[in-house]
Amino acid sequence: MSVNHLKQVKTREEHKKTKEDGRKAVEGATTQKASKVKNAQKARKAESTNKRIRIRLIPIWLRIVLLVIFTGVFAVAGATIGYSVLGNGNAGDVLKGSTWTHIIDLVEKK
Repeated sequence: MSVNHLKQVKTREEHKKTKEDGRKAVEGATTQKASKVKNAQKARKAESTNKRIRIRLIPIWLRIVLLVIFTGVFAVAGATIGYSVLGNGNAGDVLKGSTWTHIIDLVEKK
């Protein structure tokens, strides 16, 4: 084989060697690309299998409504227990307006 100054080979052995090196480089690049693709596919599969779809039994708006209702019920229950059991009063008097005006007057010291 002839040689010129443009990085060409001198002998057949060098030509075969560079040809094999080129193939290995291409195969290495394709295997790297293939492995990246396989890793990406595995990651997608793992992501899709780990992703859980959540179905709420009680919607968020209903939770908020229930929170407001339970807060009111427990406030009334707490006032009733506090006034009747701890304060030795009648449980029915908690819901009367005159009781609350009397309590407010005691707090404001009128």
